[in-house]
Amino acid sequence: MSVRPAGGGVTGELRAAGFAGEVREFDTSTRTAAHAAAALGCPLGAIANSLVFMADGAPVLIFASGAHRVDTALVAAKLGWAELCRASPDEVRAATGQPIGGVAPVGHPTKLAAFIDTALAGYETIWASAGTPNSVFATTFAELARLAGASEIVVTTEPEPPELAQSAPTTH
Repeated sequence: MSVRPAGGGVTGELRAAGFAGEVREFDTSTRTAAHAAAALGCPLGAIANSLVFMADGAPVLIFASGAHRVDTALVAAKLGWAELCRASPDEVRAATGQPIGGVAPVGHPTKLAAFIDTALAGYETIWASAGTPNSVFATTFAELARLAGASEIVVTTEPEPPELAQSAPTTH
C-alpha cells in the first residue's frame, strides 16, 4: 500500500488553523474506522470518526472514537435536542463540502457545531480524516478539539471493548 503526503484545500485549511503535521494520502480507502486503523496499524479506538448528524434539523459534527457507536438518544438528551439522527450523504456534502468517510474538522462552507468524544482523550495520537475517503492526519485530542472548535462530550455509556480500543484490527 502506497502512502504519500497530500496537498490541496483541506491541507491548506489545516495549515491556516495552525496544524503543522503531515496529511497522509493512501491508495486505498480509509473511509471507515476499521479501514483507517488497518492502514495505519493503530487501535480502532484511536480513529476519530467524523460523523455528521442532524440535530433538530441542523447539521452538527461529532468526532467519535472508532470503537464507539454514538448513542443518539444520550447525546440529544445531554444537549437538549428533541431529535438527533445521522445525516444523509447529501446532507453531509451540503454541510461540509466533503464526502462521507472524508469529513475533516476544517474546510466547511459554514461553521458547524462540533463535539468530540471524551474517549479519544485516552490516546496520545489520534487520527482524523483530511477531506477525502483516503486521507488522514495524526493529531492529539486537544488539537482536534481546537481545530474543530469542538466541545467535549460522552457519546455512549458503553465502555470501549478492550480488543477494539487497544489493538490494530485486521480487514479481509
